[in-house]
Amino acid sequence: MKNIAVILSGCGVKDGSEIHEATLLLLAIDKLGAKYTIFAPNDDFNVVNHYMGAETDEKRNILVESARIARGQINDLITFDATKYDALILPGGFGAAKNLCTYALDGANMEVRKDVAQAIADMHALHKPIGGLCIAPVVIAGTLSNGAKVTIGNDASTAADIEELGAVHQIAHETDVVVDKVNNVYTSPCYMLATHISQVYEGIENLVKAILDSLDK
Repeated sequence: MKNIAVILSGCGVKDGSEIHEATLLLLAIDKLGAKYTIFAPNDDFNVVNHYMGAETDEKRNILVESARIARGQINDLITFDATKYDALILPGGFGAAKNLCTYALDGANMEVRKDVAQAIADMHALHKPIGGLCIAPVVIAGTLSNGAKVTIGNDASTAADIEELGAVHQIAHETDVVVDKVNNVYTSPCYMLATHISQVYEGIENLVKAILDSLDK
């Protein structure tokens, strides 16, 4: 059975992993006959009140909050070993842009967390599939910086930043999957474009299926 590593960035669309995307990703992996292993960085982050939409004075831990989605079955990202996994996928949510990297603050001048960058780089070095949902492709683009082809949908500003990071952006629709066969990268827009949760699931399932199909070849 294929084992897909998933990196979460907290719990909640405004300051962590997008919960729908994260949960539907786990569902798609399971439904398509693979298993998943969940990771998150062990570090603190600023919290947003999801009801009011404003940042609070709280500090929470990315790993601890991600464990809510993982039902406690989660690992510190520092322990990640690329040789043990068949693929790596990052769901979206604003946490991908501010907890896994500094894109939310620095735009195209962003830096990717060392533990996140190491996981992506190690998978890439082994030519194993890397997937990104929603805004998470900026993390992949910021790590590889080698002309990798990705999509976040059709947002012109974000697409321009991705190009400035050294990647290639391809416009896509809600449920599309953009595949870079050279770099073994798979991306889908999810909530960057989707207006229905069913669209999000369709895109995610398409992405997971494409990755699993590539592993069977």
